[in-house]
Amino acid sequence: MNSLVQDAAAAGARVGLKSDEIVIRGGKPLIGRIEVRGAKNLATKAMVASLLGDTPSILKDVPDISDVNVVRGLLSIHGVRITDPARGEMILDPSNVEGAHFAEIDAHAGSSRIPILFCGPLLHRLGEAFIPDLGGCRIGDRPIDFHMDALRAFGAIVDKSYNGIHLTAPNGLKGADIELPYPSVGATEQVLLTAVLAEGVTELRNAAIEPEIMDLIAILQKMGAIVNVEPNRVIFIEGVKSLRGYTHRAINDRNEAASWASAALATKGDIFVEGAKQQDLMTFLNVFRKVGGEFDVHEDGIRFYHPGGELKPVVIETDVHPGFMTDWQQPLVVALTQAHGVSIVHETVYENRFQFTEALNDMGAKIVVHKDGLKNVERRVARRDFEQAAVITGPTDLHGADIRVPDLRGGFSHLIAALTAEGESKITNVGIIARGYEHFVAKLRKLGADFDFAG
Repeated sequence: MNSLVQDAAAAGARVGLKSDEIVIRGGKPLIGRIEVRGAKNLATKAMVASLLGDTPSILKDVPDISDVNVVRGLLSIHGVRITDPARGEMILDPSNVEGAHFAEIDAHAGSSRIPILFCGPLLHRLGEAFIPDLGGCRIGDRPIDFHMDALRAFGAIVDKSYNGIHLTAPNGLKGADIELPYPSVGATEQVLLTAVLAEGVTELRNAAIEPEIMDLIAILQKMGAIVNVEPNRVIFIEGVKSLRGYTHRAINDRNEAASWASAALATKGDIFVEGAKQQDLMTFLNVFRKVGGEFDVHEDGIRFYHPGGELKPVVIETDVHPGFMTDWQQPLVVALTQAHGVSIVHETVYENRFQFTEALNDMGAKIVVHKDGLKNVERRVARRDFEQAAVITGPTDLHGADIRVPDLRGGFSHLIAALTAEGESKITNVGIIARGYEHFVAKLRKLGADFDFAG
């Protein structure tokens, strides 16, 4: 069994999926109401932040997804006591934080990339940290150099071995002057989680400013941290001697909301996404409307629907917030196969994020991926050396096919394609989708999808 299949099976098992294969009979619009709750990209980081507190933390609206269960396991082997007083609520007590054996960390982490964010908190609490080889979605090289360079700047000593990384801080961690070569979300989180207890002041330049980053900063401020967000992506952190626990309700998952919106558009459906927030989706909503989709903003969520008529082609350039998120383009590409004309998606964040289009072409789509991007075109986002571009010509009639999920967002895109297509599709490795989409099977049922699990 290869590592991707193992990862998918493990992710699905963590949330109780009975099979890693799903058979979908498409061609029906998705209609109904579903709920999105806490964001994967915040909840997991908030759980790590609990390590910094001297008292228990309470996190609410925690999604029931595989990545949350991975972090839960990692915290547990480090001595954090976790209880669940109510659905989606978690109490994290770090009173007895202790070291964990490398093999335990590796077994719980699997291919998740979350363990790297344990570095700063564990260095503060224990003076050392072990990080196994990092995995995650196979959407391109996600170098950890940004993380390691930042930790070295704080005074950490980084020793690499064949099976991972061992970090120590014999002289403690000191505030640092750090400029990221790219506004990486993960590296920004690393700096925040490390700087809040480091001695002195940290200046972080070229920081990520995604809503999930702002929510993490709000959590740290509740814990007693001093964090100032300045103009032009500059963040100042004044280190404090101790932090307390927090009580916080996680920001809702804007990436999941955009995925269901794309599903509504591609299947000519009508989906009310309870918990979707306009402010966090404004860039996506503009593109959604330009393509020909419609939405109604309500106090408790957003209704996304296909109003009839032809969908229109668009040109998209992915970028860091407040630009068009890379996590949004994959689900939307499926809807663009139904647009009349030629759409272009410039992917500037990850270099292999178009591998999911191979399956779409097998289903009848007309997508050409330019592995070196498209040059000499008018652009708003600065060109990056590794970027790629996808040219989508539509509309095309999609038909059922056998599909193997390659990554989280690509996997959900394959679900959308199978639901849009005429005929039957078999999708394997669906457990990967459970890494970031809470109860997606139950939600598909609520929306009237026609499917069964294989086996």
